[in-house]
Amino acid sequence: MRKLFAAMAFGLLASFGLDASAADLEEGFVSLFNGQDLAGWIKRGGSAEYQVEDGCIVGKCVPDTPHNTFLCTEREFGNFILRLQYKFFEPGNSGVQFRSAARPEGDHQRVYGYQYEMTPDGGSTGRIYDEGRRGHKFGIIWLDAYTPQDRLEAAQASCKQGEWNDVEIQCVGPSIKTWLNGKPVVDMFDSFSMKGFFGLQIHAGKSGSVAWRNIRVKDLGESKWQPFFVKGDDGKFQLVDARFILPEEWSFTEDGVLHGVHSKDQKKDGLVISTKDYDNFIARVTYRMHGGNSALYFRSEETAAPWVLRGFQNEIGNNAKDSALWHTAGIIDGKMVPGRGWVVTNDEFVDKVRNKDDQWNTTCTAAYGDRLVQTLNGFCTSDIVDQACEKTGKLGLQMHGGADCEMFFKDFEVMPITEDMMKLIERK
Repeated sequence: MRKLFAAMAFGLLASFGLDASAADLEEGFVSLFNGQDLAGWIKRGGSAEYQVEDGCIVGKCVPDTPHNTFLCTEREFGNFILRLQYKFFEPGNSGVQFRSAARPEGDHQRVYGYQYEMTPDGGSTGRIYDEGRRGHKFGIIWLDAYTPQDRLEAAQASCKQGEWNDVEIQCVGPSIKTWLNGKPVVDMFDSFSMKGFFGLQIHAGKSGSVAWRNIRVKDLGESKWQPFFVKGDDGKFQLVDARFILPEEWSFTEDGVLHGVHSKDQKKDGLVISTKDYDNFIARVTYRMHGGNSALYFRSEETAAPWVLRGFQNEIGNNAKDSALWHTAGIIDGKMVPGRGWVVTNDEFVDKVRNKDDQWNTTCTAAYGDRLVQTLNGFCTSDIVDQACEKTGKLGLQMHGGADCEMFFKDFEVMPITEDMMKLIERK
């Protein structure tokens, strides 16, 4: 029966023009390259040349041409494990795109999205650059800014110059992990894109030639955001899996923006509170505001305090404390239970990345066990392990009591991290 299954699997791969040689020993993996031609791939961007040589894809830089070039899969993937091998024939710069897309730009297509960096000497190999999107903004090159230096050095030391090296990339919901020759490199959380194509990059420059082989993927499906703002059958927007505190202060615009107005005479907080508890998750909301104070609550509990929720606040203040973590107090069983105040701040960096003057900002929280990660407009502002943190609780949006405040919220969403996802994320 096992031989019959293997023969059937081989026949299925062959019917799609795929080579089973690299995939048949790894359960669930399928080859993306048939070893003979570039069927299933499309070139985007610049003028680099790609061809098949000795069962490998070989990319070669055309010197002094202006644009980076990418050989991209026609298929897109959401959650996956990608494995391949690469070798530099000529020094240059390269990388592997994932969860990527393309847009028109002048006379060519501009590829953008996550990139697994590759260099001949292993320096920075395995780190995550955001090609055509966030790379080099605000002085930030690598999205994995909090990767420990000793891990980077161990991975770099494993690089075999002029020989074949093993790449592994795993994306599961907001979790992005990379390996080089079996050494872990990046372990980060990010939410900018959850699906896209793979691409093999040849960087514009004076030289560069790279070969790739044994390109195979395990498709793990796709994780979806769960919105708290939805359009009903009557065409009007409403809350789902959430409720209002002080509902008279809240209303939806026709295009689904939640508008809240709060007076300083009202000492209670106006809130949107989830009806479910969330333990491991990523949540985000886009906001703009006029005065007052607000927050994205998470892992919080309802109490008898006028502000209702006790727990973590991803701060929304329209100032340098945006995306900082504040832990608030509450009244439980008639007693005030203190909070911890500011748990982490990053004022100088936040003031660079936040949009000012009544513009929209997107704040995001990933909570995974004791690990808490905050991003603002796609840039990580903190990544901490907090053993004292609550492990579950409500999500919420706040309009602070005792202040004149006008808030606009859109795209309030959560993506729970399930037990099955956790098994993959915990994989070493």
